Amino acid sequence: MGAKSLAAVVVLAAGGGTRMKSNKLPKVLHEVCGRSLVGHAVSAAGELTPGHLVVVVGHQREQVVEHLAAHHPAARPVVQEEQKGTGHAVRTALEALAADGVTLDGTVIVTAGDSPLLTGETLHRLATSHEAQQNGVTVLTAVVPEPFGYGRILRDEDGAVAAIVEERDASDTQRTIAEINSGVFAFDAKLLAEALAELTTDNSQGEEYLTDTLAILRTAGHRVGAVVAEDHRDILGINDRVQLAQARRLLNDRLLERAMRAGVTVVDPATTWFDVQVTFEPDAVVLPNTQLHGATHLGEGCEVGPNSTLTDTLVGAGARVSNTTAERAEIGELAVTGPYAYLRPGAKLARKAKVGTYVEVKNSELGEGAKVPHLSYIGDATIGEGTNVGAASVTVNYDGVRKHRTVIGAHCRTGSDNMFIAPVTVGDGAYTAAGSVITSDVPPGALGVSRAQQRNIEGWVERKRPGTASAQAAQAATDGAAQGAAQT
Repeated sequence: MGAKSLAAVVVLAAGGGTRMKSNKLPKVLHEVCGRSLVGHAVSAAGELTPGHLVVVVGHQREQVVEHLAAHHPAARPVVQEEQKGTGHAVRTALEALAADGVTLDGTVIVTAGDSPLLTGETLHRLATSHEAQQNGVTVLTAVVPEPFGYGRILRDEDGAVAAIVEERDASDTQRTIAEINSGVFAFDAKLLAEALAELTTDNSQGEEYLTDTLAILRTAGHRVGAVVAEDHRDILGINDRVQLAQARRLLNDRLLERAMRAGVTVVDPATTWFDVQVTFEPDAVVLPNTQLHGATHLGEGCEVGPNSTLTDTLVGAGARVSNTTAERAEIGELAVTGPYAYLRPGAKLARKAKVGTYVEVKNSELGEGAKVPHLSYIGDATIGEGTNVGAASVTVNYDGVRKHRTVIGAHCRTGSDNMFIAPVTVGDGAYTAAGSVITSDVPPGALGVSRAQQRNIEGWVERKRPGTASAQAAQAATDGAAQGAAQT
């Protein structure tokens, strides 16, 4: 960071965000790629390891404070009781630190809580340039293709910032300037405190504007510098849900590019979505219409998709995950899931295990090579290695009050349409007959059978359903059989 330390980062997150049209959720808690807007700001700031990380909160503060405590405990919330402008918000943050006996010495960065594309790298460039040039304040700017509505940056002959002119106050010539103010600044801490003390509310909004500190410092003889963001989209702020969607698309593109450059094949980036916490290894393949959320990890050479949604799920090397929804699950090396599989929290598939078509697994472990191929529900169960569970089987785990566990041992073969009434254990190497309701333990190597003996009531359809298509078909078959017998 240079000769001085990064004393603090102040994130401004007190605004109401009325254009989001949300009655329940503060603007800064809306999510982009698995992280809240304010979470993105805090994470970017945290990459610089500042001495203090302060988030100024105001509108619906209880929710924001609770969110920070749960997800970003290193950030200290400071309440701005009344939203009296950006300058007032920063002063509130500094006064809270001072009340705790903190004296800031070094650089203070002020950033916004609604700019999810702003990176720690960009903030680092801002702080480094600020200190190298020994500026009183340094503005993060961007050269944009359409500057309408933004404050324009006016520079002097030495390249320093002479002024920031708002759209409504700019001349026709000034409106042609494409370099704009981002609202992100690096200050010398002591000079910032002095400038904030001179702010007034003598403006149309009756607020203390942080941008007014630039003129104050320049008048006092301090240099006002500028750093241009390498990507103008870094500074984009979110004011409504249209911009929220645009930011999500831009950030997702960045995440996918990072993954592809690291060796992941993304077949169709337009229909693939990653969260920021997703991790991966080389040669993973992601097929179309796939969403990866939370701390999902893709192992080397695995294939996920198409049409899969994984949340906080680990996918082992070489696994194949097709048309699968999974949450907090573990899919082992070379395991196979889908199509149309549902892995709920606690589902753990060992190496080469298989969960097939229309199978749901919850809080259960499948051993190495175990298979549940078709139309089954496996809940609160342990299935041993090499076992095959027949189609249309259910571990009946809930008695209306408590959950119970089913244990099926290694190398078992359970028949189709089995109900395992938990708690129950099927021993290693055992078989169960199709159509059985297993209510008692089956010893190792035994055949478990629990079904009524079949009996046929001859002529029932013709007597009870006369005149129906079934009765007619039965009569025709009976007549045909009689004719065949007569001919022989």
